[in-house]
Amino acid sequence: MRILLAEDDDRIRQDVSRALEAAGYVVDSEANGEEAWFLGDTETYAAAILDLGLPGMDGLAVLKRWRAAGRDFPVLVLTARGTWSERVEGIDSGADDYLPKPFRMEEMLARLRAIIRRSGGLANPVVSVGDIELDTRQMRLSVAGVPVSLSPQEYRLVAYLMLNKGRVVPQQELSEHLQSVHFERESNAVEVLVGRVRRKLPANLITTRRGFGYIVEEQETAT
Repeated sequence: MRILLAEDDDRIRQDVSRALEAAGYVVDSEANGEEAWFLGDTETYAAAILDLGLPGMDGLAVLKRWRAAGRDFPVLVLTARGTWSERVEGIDSGADDYLPKPFRMEEMLARLRAIIRRSGGLANPVVSVGDIELDTRQMRLSVAGVPVSLSPQEYRLVAYLMLNKGRVVPQQELSEHLQSVHFERESNAVEVLVGRVRRKLPANLITTRRGFGYIVEEQETAT
């Protein structure tokens, strides 16, 4: 899954970016508010982490412009501002959660996982499809209780489809969530990756809808 990180403090931006990448996310990072607004307005993200004190365009202005334009990806706000009135203004402007600085990376990651799950209508950190379980906390996937070894990119593909189970995900959207905006996207990269994943998982997990994309169908959980 691809995350937009907008933070002007170099040290925090680099630390958060490393923590996100270690957690399996693809990260596009920006230090300038106007550049961050443009990326959020033109690219597809699973979520954004947004600092309020950005140069160029304040974080609240960025958030308000995204929401006014119908950009509804979840947003976790980071800020050194700690008053309750500023937190209320951030949430009323469309933020999904609020994390004051300084913070622990573990808490930031937990809050990010939660807002992504909630955006997909899921409350449990373990997502199940039949006897397949995806543990978003530990980035592990198992089939009938047996762990399956996946590369980071394979995990991102399966996780995105399972978090969006029941919905056809277009190939372009999948491609955008698997690679950073700074990488050239090859036209058949998703097809090759899906083929690789199908050799590791039950063949019926990922269904191709020709001309539309890929879907993980809802299935009864094994008892």
